[in-house]
Amino acid sequence: MTAPFQVSHPGSDDDRPPPVRPALGAVAWKETIHLLVNLPFALVGFVYTVTMVAVTGGLSVTAIGLPLLAAGLLASRQLGRLERARARVMLGVRVEEPTPLPRRRRAGGFFPWLWAGVKDPVAWRTVLYELVRLPWGVLTFTVALVGLLVLWPVLPYVTRALSNVDRLMVRALLSPSDELERRIAELESDRGVVVDTAAADLRRIERDLHDGAQARLVALAMGLGLAKEKLLEDPDAAAAMVDEAHGEVKLALQELRDLARGIHPAVLTDRGLDAALSSVASRCLVPVKVLVDLPERPAAAIEGIAYFTVSELLQNVSKHAGARCAGVEVWRTGAEPAGRLLIRVSDDGRGGAGLDGGSGLAGLAERLRAVDGVFLVDSPEGKGTVVTAELPWRSR
Repeated sequence: MTAPFQVSHPGSDDDRPPPVRPALGAVAWKETIHLLVNLPFALVGFVYTVTMVAVTGGLSVTAIGLPLLAAGLLASRQLGRLERARARVMLGVRVEEPTPLPRRRRAGGFFPWLWAGVKDPVAWRTVLYELVRLPWGVLTFTVALVGLLVLWPVLPYVTRALSNVDRLMVRALLSPSDELERRIAELESDRGVVVDTAAADLRRIERDLHDGAQARLVALAMGLGLAKEKLLEDPDAAAAMVDEAHGEVKLALQELRDLARGIHPAVLTDRGLDAALSSVASRCLVPVKVLVDLPERPAAAIEGIAYFTVSELLQNVSKHAGARCAGVEVWRTGAEPAGRLLIRVSDDGRGGAGLDGGSGLAGLAERLRAVDGVFLVDSPEGKGTVVTAELPWRSR
């Protein structure tokens, strides 16, 4: 089964340093060097920060004060980036990069951009970090230097203790604000997927209307016009044209029904997921067993996403799986507000499906991720396919 993307969070087991050893190993040497260079790095950061705060504070009553402060805080962000990189290389601390500030054209103009820069919490925490680093840099430089000259037997233990304080400071002051910060980055990425998907759906609807029902209605209007002209001079030919037009009307109505079903089926609105998915299953080329166990109906948006996810997966079963039967299961797990709507679509076909196989699964995965969903594919060769999807549960 394809595993979901995993993110390494600050403080997780995979970025803890190895146990300390009495002898100076590679990790201990890195920690010692880090402590020795703390002073020059801290001195540069402290001088810049104090100068930036003093200058912009003195000019805050003028028109250039706030723009200079925003620019200075943006540079402080870069100092934070440098310190995170140094901690990653020398201390093995993996801290995610904070969400970038929006560019001026994306922020809606100069003043929204200015306000976002002035109140940037990431930059202000970096300012605090640089201010407390100077006395700490003096202390670590002195202790590490004396340890190299005098306290050689216990130096690994001393450097580990001091480096752990550094690790805590980096995680506390230079990491993203909180889980919300990471979610903002994810949602900004997913927003583009939603926009692209909506635009593609609109183009599909326009194309279907233009090439299908609209073209058929134009032909119908022309046929009825000819029938009208022939009505008096050749009633039999006119009657034949009217019969043909009647058949065109039926086809146009069927195409419009199919198009409406592709936008949002009436059965889903009126009767919910159970009836709508049973209708989809009846059109599949292989027998499909549907089991829907929901205590209540979810929100209309979640219901629609679930419906179209199952519909597209069953189309894949019909076209690509070579299966003899398939199954659809839908149920709810957990309680609000953390409940989830789970969907499982399985078949006994040839397997081998994947998110990079050109079967539309990658697009489905992107759509579900855009609404905080999960999409997993388990499809070993020759053993069928099981697709599991999760959506956030939202009641009507």
